[in-house]
Amino acid sequence: VSIHLCFMLSTVAFAGTHHVGTGQTHSNLSQAAAVAIPGDTILVHQGTYGGGTFISNLQGNASQWIYIHAVQGETVTYSGGSSAWQFSDGAYLHMKGFIFQQQTSNGVNMDDGGSYNTPSHHLVFDSCTFRDINATGNNDLLKMSGVDDFEIRNCIFLNGSTGAGDAIDMVGCHDGLIKNCRFENMGAASIQAKGGCRNIRIEANFFKDAGSRSLNLGGSTGLAFFRPINAPYEAADLKVYSNIFIGSEAPIAYVGCINTEVVNNTIYVPTKWVIRILQETVDTTRFLPCGNNTFRNNIIYLDNQVTTQCNIGTDTDPQSFTFSNDLWFHSQNSSWAGPSLPVTDANRIVGQNPLFVNASLENFDLQSGSPAIGNGFASVNPVQDYTRSNFHTPRSIGAFEGNTTTGIKAEDKLQNKINAYPNPFSESCIVDLSSIKKSAEENLNFHLYNLLGKEVASYMNISANKLTIHRKGLGSGVYIYKVMQNNQQAGTGKL
Repeated sequence: VSIHLCFMLSTVAFAGTHHVGTGQTHSNLSQAAAVAIPGDTILVHQGTYGGGTFISNLQGNASQWIYIHAVQGETVTYSGGSSAWQFSDGAYLHMKGFIFQQQTSNGVNMDDGGSYNTPSHHLVFDSCTFRDINATGNNDLLKMSGVDDFEIRNCIFLNGSTGAGDAIDMVGCHDGLIKNCRFENMGAASIQAKGGCRNIRIEANFFKDAGSRSLNLGGSTGLAFFRPINAPYEAADLKVYSNIFIGSEAPIAYVGCINTEVVNNTIYVPTKWVIRILQETVDTTRFLPCGNNTFRNNIIYLDNQVTTQCNIGTDTDPQSFTFSNDLWFHSQNSSWAGPSLPVTDANRIVGQNPLFVNASLENFDLQSGSPAIGNGFASVNPVQDYTRSNFHTPRSIGAFEGNTTTGIKAEDKLQNKINAYPNPFSESCIVDLSSIKKSAEENLNFHLYNLLGKEVASYMNISANKLTIHRKGLGSGVYIYKVMQNNQQAGTGKL
């Protein structure tokens, strides 16, 4: 016991905060990283910093992560350079609040130093913006090679390379989560997972004009770069859940992947295909053909831009795919007979308008009476829809559960039950919850979102009748709130 207590006291004593910026202890991130130990926090203060940071072997541990954060409420931008950051062999790092822009190669590189014997692992990017890359070739906003156990949450990816670049390009990455991110105006793809990638979950993201292939589920990788080196697939066990796709030549491309699920997504007006089934890495003595994949519980809203719904390439195994319970609607052809697919889409719905609340405003929640409500296949996953509300049994088709009011809609009739004042506000406002609290013992949860659908604040287990919202940390603008009561939405509104 005494040894354990001494260890605890020593870690508390030595964990510290390292400040980076003009007039701070460290002028750049590299200096702070050189002295950081497990449990430390690196705070980068407001300013625009040049690219070109290279950091190797910066590692926390399972109980003492290293936190690299922009100071809350301040704008911290890394602009220019070949790459903003390159981290090799990092571990247990939590990075939050940065803007990366105008790099000429890749925006940020995270890698294993060239050896998958020592992968980077336990890396988190939270609430970062990757934008405006200054390149037109095979350049990515975020490049990850040999990274395991990672999360990318609440991030924004804007204006990627017009060439072969991606927003997130993964080679040999495993056990990851990409959630609640926004992707817009990409070149080749928003997310590519190839080179032996496995067990990556892509959930509740928003994709708009997000590349020729919004998702490249697999790809084409040089044999020397596979991780592990003998992987018999480009990608396996990918999960694509509760996402929204607007535009793109092909929102979904299965490319040399196996055992991959695309379930409960909403796909709106793609421009050439809905799905591609391809095999770009061909060696029948090693690689499995693209197959044993699933497309289920998706809403596909088409117009005349799409004439071939499913593009099938050579050396694939399309007959092994599973299609079921998808809703297909052609907005410009009322007599359309449905998609041409390699196998039957069991229990599909064709020709019925899904009745989105307001697609022109990018609100793809379901109106009452939508044919998508309650007609989904009884999948175990995803558990939650795009707005983080639980799917019901039976579940709805698409990215929104329509059996309850789940969307972030200011016009929701429930908003009148909750009074917020003053509104608009400059410093703080009070949200009166007394009209929906059933008892003094009942607690409520309050979630605040910006107009991109990104959660910017939450208040959990509220016991009081009134909640004070402070503007600190919030930019000027319009925000939407959602109040949850017993895991059900009790009201929404606009601040």
